[in-house]
Amino acid sequence: MHTKTSATDRAYRYAKDAILARRYAGGDLISEGDIAAGVGVSRTPVREALLRLEAEGLVRLYPKRGALVVPVSQDEIDDVVETRRLVEAHTAQKAAGAESAEREALAHRLAELLECMRAEVEGDRQAFVLADREFHREIVAASGNAILAGLYDSLRDRQLRMMKEGVRTVSRMRRNIDEHAAILAAIRAGDAESARNAVQEHLDGAAQLLGART
Repeated sequence: MHTKTSATDRAYRYAKDAILARRYAGGDLISEGDIAAGVGVSRTPVREALLRLEAEGLVRLYPKRGALVVPVSQDEIDDVVETRRLVEAHTAQKAAGAESAEREALAHRLAELLECMRAEVEGDRQAFVLADREFHREIVAASGNAILAGLYDSLRDRQLRMMKEGVRTVSRMRRNIDEHAAILAAIRAGDAESARNAVQEHLDGAAQLLGART
């Protein structure tokens, strides 16, 4: 049972990473055999992995044909940005209203991630993106709501394949750092309204990069 679960997880991760990195583009029809060969497993765990991806809205299954990678739609982009606003503005406001010891502990973690971002502006862009994502996740996780944390992870996964090539310029990355610094300052100061507004301003930029209508 453990081997089967492990094989399913490996197939799931392999296929999902390929979709998010756009190695499998929207509209591509992928077969169970392609994934099975890439992972080195049988088709049964691949089938189970594809069912999970279908539940997440990333593929649409066609019996005996394979799985169609669902193209990114304008509605999906708009929905992701709108939901990020709801989740992250709420959790930033909640974090800023927490007890001072909890607030300071969170601020310390956020400051470390902000320094990672500063160090990678003209270095490893993947490391920058990971630090950026973790910065926001720390704030969401600080709410203590596991459902919101899981939802945030799902939203950021979806956003990966929405990002157009070449839009993450050095100037945009520096602006991101300034916006993250404003969020951090508001949380550290315990200013819930400013924290909420800083997140909304930051997500205005994300909406623009993604081409969202919201």
